[in-house]
Amino acid sequence: MNIKTIWDNKASIIKGAKNNLIRTEAIEDLAETRLAICDACPHKSKDCAPLIKHCCALCGCSLAWKTRVPEQACPENRWPSLNIE
Repeated sequence: MNIKTIWDNKASIIKGAKNNLIRTEAIEDLAETRLAICDACPHKSKDCAPLIKHCCALCGCSLAWKTRVPEQACPENRWPSLNIE
């Protein structure tokens, strides 16, 4: 993920980090469903930025954060964006 991509997605990155720290049942249910899909995806990677355990090799996002942002979608359309809040 390059600096421009990070800057363009800063609001979603912050929301994902917040939702990872302050967990709600709805967000955790969503993340669990999405992470199960990511676990079976060939693009799930451990070759990530420092301190990130698993990321998407297509977009470079932390899976722990991206899966906890309802408005985010899988770059390969394996799971959609939602508005649950």
